[in-house]
Amino acid sequence: MNIKFRLAVMNFLQFAVWGAYLVCMGNFIVPAFGENLGKELLPWFYIIQGIVSIFMPAIIGIVADKFIQPQRMLGLSHLVAGLGMLGCFWVAYSSEVLNPTTFIVLYTLSVAFYMPTIALTNTVAFTVLKKNGYDTVKDFPPIRVLGTVGFIASMWFVNSAYLDNTGFGLTLEANAFKFQNTYMQFFVSGFLSLMLFLYCYTLPQCPLQKKEGKTSISEALGLNAFKLFKRRQMALFFIFSALLGMCLQVTNSYAVPFMSSFKLSPDPLISDSFVSNNPTMLSSISQISEALCILMIPFFLKRFGIKIVMLMSLFAWVFRFGFFGIGNPAMPGAIFFILSCIVYGVAFDFFNVSGGIFVDQECDPNIKASAQGLFMMMTNGIGASVGVFAAGKIVNAFCHTEGDYLVGDWQICWFVFAAFALVVGITFALVFKPEKKPITEIKH
Repeated sequence: MNIKFRLAVMNFLQFAVWGAYLVCMGNFIVPAFGENLGKELLPWFYIIQGIVSIFMPAIIGIVADKFIQPQRMLGLSHLVAGLGMLGCFWVAYSSEVLNPTTFIVLYTLSVAFYMPTIALTNTVAFTVLKKNGYDTVKDFPPIRVLGTVGFIASMWFVNSAYLDNTGFGLTLEANAFKFQNTYMQFFVSGFLSLMLFLYCYTLPQCPLQKKEGKTSISEALGLNAFKLFKRRQMALFFIFSALLGMCLQVTNSYAVPFMSSFKLSPDPLISDSFVSNNPTMLSSISQISEALCILMIPFFLKRFGIKIVMLMSLFAWVFRFGFFGIGNPAMPGAIFFILSCIVYGVAFDFFNVSGGIFVDQECDPNIKASAQGLFMMMTNGIGASVGVFAAGKIVNAFCHTEGDYLVGDWQICWFVFAAFALVVGITFALVFKPEKKPITEIKH
C-alpha cells in the first residue's frame, strides 16, 4: 500500500478523534452540570487540554526519542486516551446525576494522552517520509489534509446523528437528542481512538536515533530541545507561538455555544435558522477551509517564508473573531459567520502546520520528537491554557446562562479577542526577523 496513503489514514483518524467533541462539548457540559456550574466549568475543560499540553507532549516526546519507537508510542497513547474517553461516556450514560469529579478525572486522563499524539503524528509522518525519500515541505501538507477531512467527518456525524429512546444507539427520527448535545460525542471519540491504536501497529517502523559516545543527563531527559531557545530566531518563534496559541482554543470553546444561544431569540428568523440549530455543522466550514489552506502552505512557505506566513495567520485571527462580532444567524448577517469560518483555515493552518515543518527543519534528528513536543507545549499548552482562561473570564463577565444556553453581550467578547490578535500581529511584524534564506535551504 502507498506509504503516503497510509500516513493519510493515520492523520484522518488522529483528528477524527478530536473532531467528535472539541467544538460541541460545551453543548453537553453546560446543561449536564447545571446552569451556574456548567458555565464555570466549560472553559476549564479546554484549559485542562492546555495544562496537560505544557508537560505531556514533552514527556511523551522524550520517550519516543529515546525508548519507544514513535509509531508505537502513538498507538499506546491512543489506547489510554480512548479508554479515558469511553470512561467519560460510561459515567454520563449510567448516572442519573453526573459526578463532576469522576467525569473530569477521566477526561483529564484522556486528553493528557491525546494531546501529545498531535506532535507524535508529525514525528511519525516526517520520519517515514524522509526514510522513503520524500520532501516533507511538498509531501506532508496533502497528507495532513486528510486529518482535517477526518475532523470534518467526525463533526458532521455527531451533528447529524440522533440518540434512540434507549439513550444509546442511532435512530432515523429527528429529535432533541443529537450526538452533539449528548455524551455520545465522547463514545465516538473513544471508539476512534481505539481504532487508531490498532492501526498504529501496521505503520512502518521509525527506528530510534542512537547516539554514539556518552549521553548527558539533559540529553537523556530530552531537555536539550530547549537549546533551541539559545537562537534568537527560535526563541522569538516559540514566544510568539505561545501568544498565538492563546487564540487557538477560543472559538473551539465558545463558537458553538455562541451560535446555539440564538435559539432563545424572539425573532423566528434567527431562532429557527440553520445556524442556530446546526452550529457544529456550520463550524465544519472552518475545517473545509483548513483542508484547502493546507495545500497552499508549500507555495506560501517557499515564496514568502515563515514570517509572512505567521503574519497571515495572526491577522486572520483578527478577522476570525471580528466577523463573529458583527454577524448573526439571519441573512445577511450569517455571511459574516461563514466568512469567519473561511478565514479560520488561514488562521490555524498557516501557523500550526507550517510551524511544525519549520521546527522539523530547524532541529537535529535526535531531538525531533522532543522539539515537536516543545512546540506543542508553547502553543496548545501554555498559550491555549492562558488564552482559554482569559476568554472564560471575559465571557463570564458579559454572558450568563438561561436554561441550556449562554447568552449576553457576545459582541464585546469577540471584539476584545480581535483586538488582542491585532496587537500580537503588529508586535510580531516589528520584532521577528528570521533568516533570509528559504525554508528549504535551512540546515539542521
